[in-house]
Amino acid sequence: MADTAVRGAVPEQALQAIQKLIREGGYQAGDALPSQRDLAERLGVSRASLREALSSLSALGVVSVQAGKGVYVQATRAANSPSARAFSWPYAEQVSAADTFQLRYVLEGFAAGRAASTLTALDIDELHDNVEAMRLELRAANFEAAARLDFEFHRRLLQASGNLAIEHIISANETVFLESQKLPFIRPERAMETWQEHRKILRQLARHANEPARKAMQEHIRNAASRTGIIFPI
Repeated sequence: MADTAVRGAVPEQALQAIQKLIREGGYQAGDALPSQRDLAERLGVSRASLREALSSLSALGVVSVQAGKGVYVQATRAANSPSARAFSWPYAEQVSAADTFQLRYVLEGFAAGRAASTLTALDIDELHDNVEAMRLELRAANFEAAARLDFEFHRRLLQASGNLAIEHIISANETVFLESQKLPFIRPERAMETWQEHRKILRQLARHANEPARKAMQEHIRNAASRTGIIFPI
């Protein structure tokens, strides 16, 4: 278990190290970084971990990975931006942020599909109130409060799924899952996307549409990971 946690943390450590290299190495937009082989050796990580880190940095607009050519600095301002510096995961020694989003993708997609059959009209009204409260908090840039509303929205659906094992996993690791719901807000300019995606999920739940609700939830979690700079294949 410990070895798995360390391996999961490696891409995020590589991500931070590459950002530091750009900041302290005098790289400018358009400059080529060392080859991926050299970078992997310098950072002491596998090529697979390096590719995952570069994929995340590409999503954040820090680098451009050009097949057959190399890795180029896309914007030094992005590498030094508050968003880039704010990407930190306090539970890296336990589990990576990428693994957390992938687990949520599986569990919460299933839960949303199940919840579509069990939610009452009162439940839907309460979820609507939650989504509206999130909109107001996001407009006021109260991201901590918005993240808690986000967590409550997801927890209600997990409870409504009726699967006690899933609910136990989330409850036992509440701080980890809550942190994953704070991460996408490191990009304030995209914060309202969370609200829009919750509205889409809620529409499918109100229709009691199981499969569309599952897909809407999974799309939301993949998008949330992407806003953090984490891209994962399905």
